[in-house]
Amino acid sequence: MKNYFTIATLLVLLSLLGACTSTPSAEPETNTKHLHFLYNFSTNSLDPHVDTSYVPLRAGITETLVRLDEENLTVAPWLAESWESDDGQYWTIQLREDVTFQNGKPMDADAVKASLERALEENVALQNALKIDTIEADGHTLTISLTQPFPEFASELVHPNVAIIDVTEPDIVNHPVGTGPFKLTSFTPGSKLELERYDNYWDGASPLDTVTFAFNEDANARSLALESGQTDIVYRPEVESLETLKAIEGIKVESTGTFRVHQMTMNVERESLKDVNVRRAVDALIDREAIVESILLGHGQVAEGPFLPSLPFAPSYPPRESGLDAAIAHLEKAGYTQQDGVMQKDGEPLTFKLLTYSARADLPLIAQVFQSDAKRIGIDVEIQMIEIPEEYMAANRDWDLTTYSNLTAPRGDAGYYLNATYHPTGALNFSGTDEPELTAIIDELNQTVDQDKRAALSQQAATYVHEQMLNSFVLHPATIVAYNADKVQHWVTTRSEYYMITNKLDVN
Repeated sequence: MKNYFTIATLLVLLSLLGACTSTPSAEPETNTKHLHFLYNFSTNSLDPHVDTSYVPLRAGITETLVRLDEENLTVAPWLAESWESDDGQYWTIQLREDVTFQNGKPMDADAVKASLERALEENVALQNALKIDTIEADGHTLTISLTQPFPEFASELVHPNVAIIDVTEPDIVNHPVGTGPFKLTSFTPGSKLELERYDNYWDGASPLDTVTFAFNEDANARSLALESGQTDIVYRPEVESLETLKAIEGIKVESTGTFRVHQMTMNVERESLKDVNVRRAVDALIDREAIVESILLGHGQVAEGPFLPSLPFAPSYPPRESGLDAAIAHLEKAGYTQQDGVMQKDGEPLTFKLLTYSARADLPLIAQVFQSDAKRIGIDVEIQMIEIPEEYMAANRDWDLTTYSNLTAPRGDAGYYLNATYHPTGALNFSGTDEPELTAIIDELNQTVDQDKRAALSQQAATYVHEQMLNSFVLHPATIVAYNADKVQHWVTTRSEYYMITNKLDVN
């Protein structure tokens, strides 16, 4: 596939000079400790309350009240020291008293209240997720009343969109001021952030002086940037380049299982996909084993549902019917027949518009494999590349399918994914799901405290999704990170994918 290496590589390297490293004026002084990080998603806004790339948190600018303890799959204190509620509806949160924003202002309850209220005002999805009615501030104590009992409220505060910022700053979109170990010095939308150490960071100042957090959605370009020494850490390098990277002295490649699933999101508001048999046919057409081996080169595992099988709230599923014959059988139940090589019903051919995006390099390849297999039974699939899937799917309903990637248990609980993806008010309910039986299960889950009962309800919801084939799940990808281990110290590839640039990172 790479006979064009000489010319293509030269062109990519030239583009990298502009896209990743920018101008010489951004070069750090030789006597400073500098880290260059290259990420796969770009963003044009750093407003932490609405940014779907979560860059402010990942870049170490902002923090949330609580964070995920990935080892124990529980929530742990961060900007909040403690939280408690007797009934799940009225909450008291005690804040740390030694935290300041990067402009030197103290982070007290009034500041946190203002930040939370702005987040609710700017992000309707947060309103639905947090269920906050009123917030009262007193010193370093917050008293929050919810619209209904919600035992898992504290876990929702892990979400990067609930990050705490100083809302009195004039330009939150381009220059948010948070409480993290690094403060922003410049932002080039779609290209990079320049950061410098915040010396008064409450958890200890970073040993790094400066950090460049750059973007490039081309996986091959990211790999070449590490090979050429233009960057120190690459998030999700090109899978085909891994053996080349491993062969370079000093380069370390890490492949870590995450809480993520690649799924085929189905727009159930489209006429053909209203029929569960058509949705089951779509599912049967997905050759999961071949995709894991040929596209991810084994860096992932076949998905049976949204949750990793090892999680306590993942149900057991019956054996899956897959392959072309199974897909045809499902379509016949829906009234379709093959005529002159075309799958049709009442004289109308079955076609799908399939959305995909390049920021996750494997998703367009999955789309192409599906397109090829669908063609074999007479289904025409039109692939459309989009940039920001969440924005496009929410604003447009002219599509049938999307290869999409989602964190399904970033807080060690099923509630986040089920609420966001299948509740009628969910922020990620792009399929248009509105199933009263499923909604009732999720509503009950939201008010259940006992972990065994929560697991049972989560399994019940996931089983319902499977039976109705509201979306189709392809694989659980590993997060792959490659970095210069001779230079970079204390990098951790997290399962949640939230915490990247921390005050522990260092360079030789």
